[in-house]
Amino acid sequence: MEVFEPARLGPLTLRNRVIKAATSEGMTPDALVTDELIEYHRRPAAGGVGMTTVAYCAVAPEGRTERRQIWMRPDAVPGLRRLTDAVHAEGAAASAQLGHAGPVADASSNRVPAVSAGRFFNPLGMAFTKVAKAEDIERITRAHAEAARLAVESGFDAVEIHLGHNYLASSFLSPRLNRRKDGYGGPIENRAKVALGIARAVRDEVGDRIAITAKLNMRDGVRGGLEIDDSLHVARGLQEEGTVDALELTAGSSLLNPMYLFRGEMPIPEFAASYKLPMRVGLRMFGKRFLRVYPYQDAYLLEHARRFRAELDLPLILLGGITDRATMDTAMAEGFEFVAMARALLREPDLVNRIAADPSTPSLCIHCNRCVPTVYRGTHCPLVPEPD
Repeated sequence: MEVFEPARLGPLTLRNRVIKAATSEGMTPDALVTDELIEYHRRPAAGGVGMTTVAYCAVAPEGRTERRQIWMRPDAVPGLRRLTDAVHAEGAAASAQLGHAGPVADASSNRVPAVSAGRFFNPLGMAFTKVAKAEDIERITRAHAEAARLAVESGFDAVEIHLGHNYLASSFLSPRLNRRKDGYGGPIENRAKVALGIARAVRDEVGDRIAITAKLNMRDGVRGGLEIDDSLHVARGLQEEGTVDALELTAGSSLLNPMYLFRGEMPIPEFAASYKLPMRVGLRMFGKRFLRVYPYQDAYLLEHARRFRAELDLPLILLGGITDRATMDTAMAEGFEFVAMARALLREPDLVNRIAADPSTPSLCIHCNRCVPTVYRGTHCPLVPEPD
């Protein structure tokens, strides 16, 4: 496979195999699209990606990580249509990441209790989660289908179902967070019901009108969390049921170990400064325990992802440390159909075009992760000079 050749993704043809991964944008103060959000996605579209992913489009008000995020409702459609039109005008496709934050949701910000597979204390909202009942699961599953329908109305070419990072569906997959005694707890066959049911509902709603992908944790990166064997069970279920056209492989827990995904440095002072008291003090004192540091290396999720490639026929999207032509070519040679980029495009939205023109082009991203704390005030690379 060649990374810069057109590629099929379900019913969709992308101009190349590079996808801009979903990254919280922090540009929707009224939970609606803004000009800033449109420009945020227009730039990498103009810069050469095959598809850009809008994050994070919650399927219900309590499913937002915080109150300012978009949640899918009719009022959001006109703005989302403006965004997809802008992306399409640059020759790229647009995907909407759909999900429910579950225990990661800030209940104090959303002003409604967060729900989860089990009872868990979220320090951001300073509150325990509400244990999801069967009727909550049914409601949230339907909400994913309705959100996918609204994504079609908004002009999206694809949706990405969020099954990772210990958001709601992922909290059910985690043995650490899911200690239920009912039909949704215990063996992986039970713990996978929510994730597989959501994917089935989305497919039933949109059929083949748009592409459907899912973001799935390979590992949570925490003791007692989801591990590869159980994740493979979920992936095989998605494949056998034909509910997704591709799987994006991720890792880490936004709740318990977020840096397992990011890798590289962790700017504790900048991160702490983005929070209010008392969370700010807590992060300054104990941040190194929560925000662990993992050394950066290119294609850092490849080793785990190889097991999925060996055992699945489903198209796979390799994420993590994809910054140059060499890592893209490695992914293609290993049998991955697509690659996903995130932080490198914050500093250089036109990086894909420049790599296509000159394969020796290096990325300027230094993996300092100073972009991570900016998600609450407009995600950007702090190393890029602001315009005059």
